[in-house]
Amino acid sequence: MKVSINGKKTDIENGATIEKLLVSLGIRPEGIAVEINKEIVPRAGHGRTIIKENDSIEIIRMAGGG
Repeated sequence: MKVSINGKKTDIENGATIEKLLVSLGIRPEGIAVEINKEIVPRAGHGRTIIKENDSIEIIRMAGGG
């Protein structure tokens, strides 16, 4: 199915969760935030939040510094 990840159209597996998506992309969940359709999904919900066709997903990495 087609979704948008950080503004780029991408094909992913039907029924994928956020957790499965992150694994498939090689992204560790520490230090990131995930937003689907402009709604932040708490890390505790990554394993049960199913991604749907045409969802817009933003994966944001936290950066420290000063």
